[in-house]
Amino acid sequence: MASKLLRAVILGPPGSGKGTVCQRIAQNFGLQHLSSGHFLRENLKASTGAEVGDTAKQYLEKGLLVPDHVITRLMVSELETRSTQHWLLDGFPRTLVQAEALDRICDVDLVVSLNIPFETLKDRLSRRWIHPSSGRVYNLDFNPPQVPGIDDVTGEPLVQQEDDKPEAVAAKLRRYKDAAKPVIELYKSRGVLHQFSGTETNKIWPYVYTLFSNKIAPIQSKEAY
Repeated sequence: MASKLLRAVILGPPGSGKGTVCQRIAQNFGLQHLSSGHFLRENLKASTGAEVGDTAKQYLEKGLLVPDHVITRLMVSELETRSTQHWLLDGFPRTLVQAEALDRICDVDLVVSLNIPFETLKDRLSRRWIHPSSGRVYNLDFNPPQVPGIDDVTGEPLVQQEDDKPEAVAAKLRRYKDAAKPVIELYKSRGVLHQFSGTETNKIWPYVYTLFSNKIAPIQSKEAY
């Protein structure tokens, strides 16, 4: 039975539209969307797992990636509770060490890598505003809040993170690329990597949809988009 469960990973730099693609995959194919960012935020709020939460918080406040061992421990424990579900991993593995830890608990069937031009990413990220407590992201160009500067759901103020300023964005993208390169090479060597290039999520999406359709039956038509 385990072999019939789809284990998918999506890789992409900040600003690549990864979150949108994940939501569409989850809605169309019924996969559990497992976001490392979401689990980190939940851990920061919860009293349980405080050790992981406290350690992660020190890094997040500085705009740094959370260390391998912290995020690995968090994600492995989440995945172990979902051994009977189809899932899609978002934000993990970011590094080769994390990919090797994932190997120890499951075989990944499908890896999607989003290749977006550097200038496009820089523009998107510097137009990005965040609702801190939920992690909701707004982009002033293609996903603006209904009221400028205000979260649609809670009415609370949005913030622009320090690391969404242009110089910080360039450094963040370089860090991502350096860490992700060996992960991409690993999955490429196994024949499970599928790379998609472009500047618009809506143009990339039909190809991603077709790829997943060949692996698992859709639960709703892509025409919904």
